[in-house]
Amino acid sequence: MTTADTAGRRRIWLCADDFGISNSVNLAIRDLVVRGRLNATSVLVVAPSFSRSEAMSLNTLNSVEPRVAIGLHLGLTAPFQPLSKSFRPVSGGAFLPLAATARHAAMRRFDHDTLVAEITLQMQTFLSTFGRAPDFVDGHQHVHLLPQISDALLTVVKETLPDAWVRQCGRVVPLAARFADRKGLLLDIMSYRFRRRAAALGLRTNPGFAGTYQFDDAANFPALFPRFLDRLPDGSVVMCHPGFVDAELQRLDPLTTLREKEYAYFAGDAFPAALASHGVALAGTPSMPLSS
Repeated sequence: MTTADTAGRRRIWLCADDFGISNSVNLAIRDLVVRGRLNATSVLVVAPSFSRSEAMSLNTLNSVEPRVAIGLHLGLTAPFQPLSKSFRPVSGGAFLPLAATARHAAMRRFDHDTLVAEITLQMQTFLSTFGRAPDFVDGHQHVHLLPQISDALLTVVKETLPDAWVRQCGRVVPLAARFADRKGLLLDIMSYRFRRRAAALGLRTNPGFAGTYQFDDAANFPALFPRFLDRLPDGSVVMCHPGFVDAELQRLDPLTTLREKEYAYFAGDAFPAALASHGVALAGTPSMPLSS
């Protein structure tokens, strides 16, 4: 799209989560960036397949002009393993599963300094492999919104990455619509405190969020996606998970077939038509300002 084509439209970040989880997912994300169909991705540095060469292949896409905002996708759940040797608790050398991690955080059983050390090491890994700071920070399975974890993350971002923005996952939808998506409602509730805490620290957050749906192989993603664009304020984030399936992805994550469905949608003609019909365009550069 040209500047004239996008003038007057609301600008969004379409963010592909999980870069680094497998080579085939990485390939799909880079392809969509080159096509101009994605403008953000968040990197899972704890994934076994993440490497300096994969980081450089993504970094290269911004070598001529900014194409994609690159963020840190904080990973603190199984089957991934901590980068810091002292992280506790672990199970079989890996982080706890999401449900156990959430319970642990809700009961405030994590040690703050241990969380800070792991988050700091993941950020340092990003810095050393990409040669620069992340544009933003979010969390795999939204762990960055959990009690204790959110406090530790925001402390680290404030101290080390004050220019980065952090993803909040609260939606801008009518009250009745909130209850139709239970996962979205939970994220709304957790994001309320997260936004207030981030604002108190002077950190920027996205003003709106969309992209949650039931990860069921029967899900009709082409029908779902246009609904995400309703009422989104300028600068909002729409989360997505495009990718190709390979053995490594199947080993690490249950979200497989839907990634290929999302990829096909974003690569096809229906996606830009949906953006145009809703008066939405992808933000042009990683440095686009967001609401605080």
